[in-house]
Amino acid sequence: MANLDDLNYTSLSEMSVDEALELLRQIRLSRRIPVKKSRKKPQKKTKELNISSQQAAKILEILGGK
Repeated sequence: MANLDDLNYTSLSEMSVDEALELLRQIRLSRRIPVKKSRKKPQKKTKELNISSQQAAKILEILGGK
């Protein structure tokens, strides 16, 4: 069965004063930093073009199609 000794954490009482203060500072800093939320970029809408079959044939001819 696992116990607290298996976690390999040093106790605050076993640390020097400077080490303990640094650890507490790091914990406080990590709580202050807000979690960044990803923003979804709005998708651009494409316009529908109403072209006739003659215009489509002309465009294909220009682009090199048959």
